[in-house]
Amino acid sequence: MGSDGAPADGLGPRLPEDAGDPGPSSPASSGGLEPSSPENAGGPEPSRPEDAGDRGPLWAGGFAAPPNPEMWAYTLSLPVDRRLWREDVAGSRAHVRGLVRARVLDEGEGKLLLDGLATVAAELAGGTFAWAPSDEDVHTAVERRLTELVGPVGGKLHTGRSRNDQVATDLHLWLKGAVASAVEAVTGLVDALVGTARAHPGAVLPGLTHLQPAQPVLWAFQLAAHGFALTRDAGRLQDAGRRLDYSPLGAGAVAGSSFPLDPAATAADLGFGAAFGNAMDATSDRDGVAELLAAAAIAMVHASRLAEDVALWSGRGWVRLPDAWATGSSMLPQKRNPDVAELARGRAGTVIGRLAGFLATCKGLPLGYARDLQEDKAVVFEAVDTLVGSMGALAGLVSGLAPDAARMRAAAAEGETTAVDLAEALVRAGVPFRAAHAAVAEAVRAAAERGTRLADLPAGELAAIHPALAEADAVVLSVDGSLAAKATPGSTAPSRVGEQLVVLSVAAANARGWAAGFRPSLDLG
Repeated sequence: MGSDGAPADGLGPRLPEDAGDPGPSSPASSGGLEPSSPENAGGPEPSRPEDAGDRGPLWAGGFAAPPNPEMWAYTLSLPVDRRLWREDVAGSRAHVRGLVRARVLDEGEGKLLLDGLATVAAELAGGTFAWAPSDEDVHTAVERRLTELVGPVGGKLHTGRSRNDQVATDLHLWLKGAVASAVEAVTGLVDALVGTARAHPGAVLPGLTHLQPAQPVLWAFQLAAHGFALTRDAGRLQDAGRRLDYSPLGAGAVAGSSFPLDPAATAADLGFGAAFGNAMDATSDRDGVAELLAAAAIAMVHASRLAEDVALWSGRGWVRLPDAWATGSSMLPQKRNPDVAELARGRAGTVIGRLAGFLATCKGLPLGYARDLQEDKAVVFEAVDTLVGSMGALAGLVSGLAPDAARMRAAAAEGETTAVDLAEALVRAGVPFRAAHAAVAEAVRAAAERGTRLADLPAGELAAIHPALAEADAVVLSVDGSLAAKATPGSTAPSRVGEQLVVLSVAAANARGWAAGFRPSLDLG
């Protein structure tokens, strides 16, 4: 693990199990670092810049007095953005190479800076990096430590660069990894749905409309339905990734740079698909955050719907929850609770709220960077962590579901769920559908009044309602007959469900392949 608890490869977002408690007492809202975290081990509290000794913030040169401690604690972003240290080091290394190409730095200076940045990365990865009270954010912390290591040449790192384009570049690199991780998590749940569907091909349950039994469907068909929604989510995430795949580095504060930098070469160096087109847009654009939040929110809505189905199936006794993915009651010994499903359902609202809040943050901003945009990272970090964690937990839950096939089938046969199959049999016999619908509806009512099933009505009574009813093949009223009668692609016919599962498997594999190629490879030295 790296110093912020993120995966050691540094290419993806921190997963929820590494993220700590994101609630009101978390570092993101309290302004402090966790004392137990590796990146803060033995380090000072970053809340009193006046304690920094011979230096304050990197921008302090024009100020006669240090920042007020309360102002410093309020504006400090290090507890949140320290998560970007890998992206920041990689972006700074690419910038150094760009400065060398532009002959702003000579080869020796470039090597010194690159070696120093590699040392900084090693300290951060190893948990030995000492944060200073003057570290306002991860970007200034990296530059401060680099200068301590290499001397005055460290002051040349920021040449031709503003924190505005630096922050945006780091964020775009992180977003690329986050999109890849989100796609992998979503397709992991698709795989779990497909696996469970294939393991139980004969399980049948009532397909519901208005929460009432409507028609018999294969359980695999309903699992596949959730899978198709999730494949659209993977597509939305990919679309968002393609649009954010550009480098803002070289845009400067707002207007570009007077140095002969080559943003396109730096973009290629970092693995971006393109460089920015307009410096003002590049430093203020947070569309990538908004689109990722939107795609995550829709995916969490779909996860929530799946979670609701799992809770319903469990509550009706149609499935047994796996021991490893269920909880019990502190009082009631018999309980087996679908807490994973319920938490996923609840956390969907959190991600939706993050999207709405971030859009509200952005809506009143003029072009050019404003500090409001600092709020982008906390919300997108939390949303992606929630999405990735929820998809993984649901995949574990779904993979272990054990259907009670007999109870499912009995429920599928209740409520005359095959009545429309009888109506369609009449249509095939030449009866107009509306007349067939009316005749079957009358037969259903007659059966209910008799306290019997439609299939058990005497032929004479059926013929009295409509002659074609008595002549229809009663097999269409059976659950298996109903399933076999379905002919359309995408239907619940067993052969059609098999086709759908193949489509889902291929789509998931293709999306994972895309994610592997899209994830940035960060050069840390």
